[in-house]
Amino acid sequence: MSDADLSLADLLERYATLRDTLLGLEAERDELGARIKAALQGGQQAETELYRAALKVSRRVEYPMDRFRDTFGDAAALEAATIDRKKAEALASAGDLDPEQLRTLAVVKETQALVLQPKTR
Repeated sequence: MSDADLSLADLLERYATLRDTLLGLEAERDELGARIKAALQGGQQAETELYRAALKVSRRVEYPMDRFRDTFGDAAALEAATIDRKKAEALASAGDLDPEQLRTLAVVKETQALVLQPKTR
Protein backbone atom coordinates (compact mmCIF):
# COMPACT_ATOMS: atom_id res chain seq x y z
CA MET A 1 0.00 0.00 0.00
CA SER A 2 1.46 3.38 -0.99
CA ASP A 3 1.07 6.63 0.95
CA ALA A 4 -1.56 7.67 -1.60
CA ASP A 5 -3.75 4.73 -0.54
CA LEU A 6 -3.64 5.57 3.18
CA SER A 7 -6.70 7.01 4.91
CA LEU A 8 -6.55 10.35 6.65
CA ALA A 9 -6.52 8.54 10.00
CA ASP A 10 -3.58 6.42 8.83
CA LEU A 11 -1.72 9.54 7.68
CA LEU A 12 -2.37 11.19 11.05
CA GLU A 13 -1.16 8.07 12.88
CA ARG A 14 2.06 7.99 10.84
CA TYR A 15 2.57 11.72 11.32
CA ALA A 16 2.09 11.41 15.10
CA THR A 17 4.53 8.48 15.24
CA LEU A 18 7.18 10.41 13.33
CA ARG A 19 6.65 13.53 15.43
CA ASP A 20 6.92 11.59 18.69
CA THR A 21 10.04 9.79 17.44
CA LEU A 22 11.66 13.07 16.41
CA LEU A 23 10.81 14.74 19.72
CA GLY A 24 12.38 11.84 21.61
CA LEU A 25 15.48 11.91 19.44
CA GLU A 26 15.81 15.69 19.80
CA ALA A 27 15.52 15.44 23.59
CA GLU A 28 18.22 12.75 23.67
CA ARG A 29 20.42 14.79 21.30
CA ASP A 30 20.04 17.88 23.50
CA GLU A 31 20.97 15.94 26.65
CA LEU A 32 24.00 14.36 25.01
CA GLY A 33 25.04 17.73 23.58
CA ALA A 34 24.84 19.35 27.02
CA ARG A 35 27.00 16.62 28.54
CA ILE A 36 29.56 16.88 25.74
CA LYS A 37 29.64 20.70 25.96
CA ALA A 38 30.23 20.50 29.72
CA ALA A 39 33.11 18.07 29.20
CA LEU A 40 34.65 20.25 26.47
CA GLN A 41 34.33 23.34 28.68
CA GLY A 42 36.16 21.35 31.36
CA GLY A 43 39.10 20.84 29.01
CA GLN A 44 38.33 17.35 27.73
CA GLN A 45 38.46 16.41 24.05
CA ALA A 46 36.10 14.13 22.15
CA GLU A 47 36.33 12.59 18.72
CA THR A 48 35.22 9.59 16.74
CA GLU A 49 36.59 8.08 13.58
CA LEU A 50 34.66 10.67 11.55
CA TYR A 51 34.13 13.69 13.80
CA ARG A 52 35.86 15.92 16.32
CA ALA A 53 33.72 17.81 18.81
CA ALA A 54 34.40 21.52 19.23
CA LEU A 55 32.71 24.51 20.79
CA LYS A 56 31.75 27.40 18.54
CA VAL A 57 31.41 30.73 20.33
CA SER A 58 28.75 33.19 19.19
CA ARG A 59 28.59 36.75 20.41
CA ARG A 60 25.52 38.94 20.68
CA VAL A 61 25.60 42.63 21.56
CA GLU A 62 23.00 43.89 24.00
CA TYR A 63 22.43 47.23 25.69
CA PRO A 64 21.37 47.10 29.35
CA MET A 65 18.03 48.90 29.60
CA ASP A 66 18.75 50.86 32.79
CA ARG A 67 22.12 52.19 31.57
CA PHE A 68 20.72 52.92 28.09
CA ARG A 69 17.82 54.90 29.60
CA ASP A 70 20.18 56.78 31.98
CA THR A 71 22.41 57.74 29.05
CA PHE A 72 19.87 58.52 26.30
CA GLY A 73 16.58 59.15 28.12
CA ASP A 74 13.19 57.48 28.31
CA ALA A 75 12.02 58.27 24.77
CA ALA A 76 15.12 56.79 23.11
CA ALA A 77 15.03 53.76 25.44
CA LEU A 78 11.39 53.12 24.63
CA GLU A 79 11.94 53.50 20.88
CA ALA A 80 15.08 51.32 20.80
CA ALA A 81 13.79 48.71 23.26
CA THR A 82 10.62 48.03 21.35
CA ILE A 83 12.66 47.11 18.27
CA ASP A 84 16.15 45.69 18.99
CA ARG A 85 19.87 46.29 18.77
CA LYS A 86 19.58 47.15 15.09
CA LYS A 87 17.11 49.94 15.88
CA ALA A 88 19.48 51.47 18.45
CA GLU A 89 22.32 51.31 15.95
CA ALA A 90 20.09 52.84 13.26
CA LEU A 91 19.31 55.75 15.61
CA ALA A 92 23.05 56.23 16.16
CA SER A 93 23.71 56.10 12.41
CA ALA A 94 21.00 58.70 11.84
CA GLY A 95 22.63 60.99 14.40
CA ASP A 96 19.81 60.72 16.95
CA LEU A 97 22.14 58.99 19.43
CA ASP A 98 25.84 59.45 20.11
CA PRO A 99 27.53 56.43 18.47
CA GLU A 100 30.49 56.47 20.89
CA GLN A 101 28.21 56.47 23.94
CA LEU A 102 26.21 53.63 22.38
CA ARG A 103 29.40 51.59 21.88
CA THR A 104 30.43 52.07 25.51
CA LEU A 105 27.01 50.77 26.63
CA ALA A 106 27.28 47.59 24.57
CA VAL A 107 27.48 44.29 26.42
CA VAL A 108 28.57 41.28 24.39
CA LYS A 109 26.87 38.01 25.35
CA GLU A 110 28.60 34.78 24.35
CA THR A 111 26.94 31.45 23.74
CA GLN A 112 28.64 28.20 22.91
CA ALA A 113 27.27 25.67 20.45
CA LEU A 114 28.53 22.16 19.98
CA VAL A 115 29.69 21.53 16.42
CA LEU A 116 30.92 18.36 14.77
CA GLN A 117 33.94 18.98 12.60
CA PRO A 118 34.47 16.35 9.89
CA LYS A 119 37.93 14.85 10.15
CA THR A 120 38.08 14.01 6.43
CA ARG A 121 39.04 17.36 4.95
